[in-house]
Amino acid sequence: MRVGAPLRPLDRRGFLRRSAALLAAGALPAIPPLAAAPASSQPRAIDIVARPIAHFLRANTTTRRFGSLEFRGGLVLTSQDRDFGGLSGLIVEPDGRRLLSVSDEGMWVSATLTYDNARPTGLTNARMGPFRAQGGRVLDRKRDLDAEALALVEGNLSIGSVLIGFERNHRIGRFPLLDGALQPPTGYLKLPPEARRMSSNKGIEAVAILQGGPHKGAVVAFSERFPDTPAQHTGWIWIGGEPRRLTFADIGGFEVTDAASLPDGTLLVLERRFRWSEGVKMRIRRFPVDAVRPGSAMEGQVLLEADLSAEIDNMEGLAVHRASTGETVLTLVSDNNFNAVLQRTVLLQFALVG
Repeated sequence: MRVGAPLRPLDRRGFLRRSAALLAAGALPAIPPLAAAPASSQPRAIDIVARPIAHFLRANTTTRRFGSLEFRGGLVLTSQDRDFGGLSGLIVEPDGRRLLSVSDEGMWVSATLTYDNARPTGLTNARMGPFRAQGGRVLDRKRDLDAEALALVEGNLSIGSVLIGFERNHRIGRFPLLDGALQPPTGYLKLPPEARRMSSNKGIEAVAILQGGPHKGAVVAFSERFPDTPAQHTGWIWIGGEPRRLTFADIGGFEVTDAASLPDGTLLVLERRFRWSEGVKMRIRRFPVDAVRPGSAMEGQVLLEADLSAEIDNMEGLAVHRASTGETVLTLVSDNNFNAVLQRTVLLQFALVG
C-alpha cells in the first residue's frame, strides 16, 4: 500500500526534512560527532531518551491501518552519548522485549523495549560497545567498521550468536553474544567471487535467516545495489555453506536496506529511495516462501510504501517478532547518519494483520 502526499513548497520544517533526505542519500556531507572519545573495549551503560510517535501520518491522526499493516506506535530516540546513532541492522527477541542494533561506525547497542499494551513507550537498560577483531583488538578503520545488517543465528540476545553484514570491506561475520555483549567474531561466511564487484558503499546491506520452508535455517543476503543490474536486485542464499544467487525485481529505483524472515519462511525486504524532487521514501516488500530459492527471480508484493508525509527517516533496519497476543510485529529503525540536527533515529512498529 502506498502512503504519501504531494510535496508542498518548503517551509523551515520542510527544508530540514529535505536536508535530512539529502543526508540520508549521501548527497550532503555528514556532520561527525563532536569530540568523540576513542571507543573503549568494554561495554558501557547509556541513557536513551524516547519521544513517542502517536501517528504514522503527520497530517492524519485517525488512520492506523495501511493495507495488511497496522501501526502500533513509534519512538524518536536520542542520547547524550556521542557514539549513539547510525543504526542499521536490527534484532528484536521473540517476546519483543530486547533489541540489538549495529551502527556503521562500529558500535552495537542493546536495550529493553517497554510497552503500554501494544504501543512501544521507551528503551531502558541500554548498553553500547565496539566491534572487535578476531584477536580481540577494537576495530578502528572505517572500511572495517561499516556494519549494515544483523540476524540472530541461535540462542538469544543474552547468550547466542549473530551474523553481521559489512560493506566497504565486504564480509558477513559470526559474532557470539555473552552476557548480552558482542564478542570477537569466530568466522566468516564464504562470499561468492562476484561479491568483489560490489561498490564500496553499496555492499552487503541485508542479512536474514529463513525461519521456515524448504530452506529453513538458510542465510539470505542482498547487496544494496549490485553493479550493472538496473532492473533487479542481487543477493545470495547459502545452501550447504555455498552461496547461490537469487534476484528480485527492481520497482521504481529503490535500494535494499534490510531483510527479515517471517516464521513460515516468507521473506520481507526493506527498501529506500531518494530523489531530489521528493526526498526519501521507504518500502516493505513480501516474497512468498516458495519463491525464496536458488536461481529465483522474485517479484514480491508491496506491503507499505511511504514518503516524508509519514513519520519516516532513513529507514535501514527491519526485525520481526511474535507478540504475546500472537501478532507478528515488524520493527523498523533509521540511520540518522550522526546528523542529530537534520535527521532522527526513528523506531516504528507495525502488526502484520491476517
